[in-house]
This record gives sequence, structure tokens and C-alpha cells, in this order.
Amino acid sequence: MLKLGIVINGSGGVGKDTLCEFAAKVFRTVNVSSITPIKKIAAANGWRGEKTPEARRFLAELKRVFTEYNDLPNRYALAEYGKFIADPEKQIFFVHIREGEEIRKFVNGSRCFDGSRCVTLLITSKRCAEKYGNASDDMVESYDYDYRFANDGDLAQAEEDFISFLADIVQRECCNVDE
Repeated sequence: MLKLGIVINGSGGVGKDTLCEFAAKVFRTVNVSSITPIKKIAAANGWRGEKTPEARRFLAELKRVFTEYNDLPNRYALAEYGKFIADPEKQIFFVHIREGEEIRKFVNGSRCFDGSRCVTLLITSKRCAEKYGNASDDMVESYDYDYRFANDGDLAQAEEDFISFLADIVQRECCNVDE
């Protein structure tokens, strides 16, 4: 049975969620972010969902504080991964994690679940070179990813290319096919 976890990362605006939506047209997916519980806390305290550089820094810093305090983002992501593993209908689990050390923690923690494989994927785009002024956004390329996908085409081409790319990853990771 196909069960694949994918830590997906990339700078703001490269199309991570759009690519996950494309994948959901072909695979039964789950798409979560390790920052979700942080956004809920921020929203309860005045954050209105904006994606300005200031708001991005605020969320990144709040995530850092909760990571140091009680590892809330990773605990949340692993709990969601556990639900994915237990659901026989789901095939691919996308989890958005920005920080290299947090990616490592999640990948290591995911090994506690039987019947799954977790890989890392960086999405890049020539269209998005903006820096946001926080380590979470600006250091996404500092991790050694298993896979990279350049999202440089138009939407129709990106959908076709990503589905093909993802099918290759699934074949390689889930069916023990060598490159």
C-alpha cells in the first residue's frame, strides 16, 4: 500500500500549496503545516492572516519560541502524520516545515511509524527571489533535500510536470525502484 510522507519546503510564493492541490487530483493526500497551531495562537491574539514581511517575522519568531518551549510545531506535525498513517485511504502526506533542524526532527520522528517513508522536497521558482528577513523563510535552501522541483512554468505545465515528478518519487520510494 502506498504511504509516503513528504516534507515540502520553499520560499514564500513558489507554489507549494498549489502543487499540493495538483497532487490531490491524482493521489489521496493530506496537506498540513507545522505552523498551523502557531497561526491559531497568533490569530487569537490579533494576527489577521496577513503575509507581510513583518507578519512573517512575527510568526517565525513565535514558532521559534514555541519550538524551544515545548516543541509544539513538531508535536502537532507528528500527531497529524500519525492520523495519516492510521487512515488506510490516504496515500501522500505533505507537511510544510521551513527550518532545517525542524525538518530533521520530523523526519527522525516519522520513523517511529510503521509502513511509511518520509522524504524531503524543496520547491524553487525563478519568479520568487524575495527575502523576508527571517531565518524560517530566508534559509530554506540550507537543508540537504532528497528532491528538488523547479516550479518555473505556467500553471498548466506546472501541474503536468509536478504530477509526473511526484509519480516518479512514489515509484522510487514506495516500490524500491532504483534510479
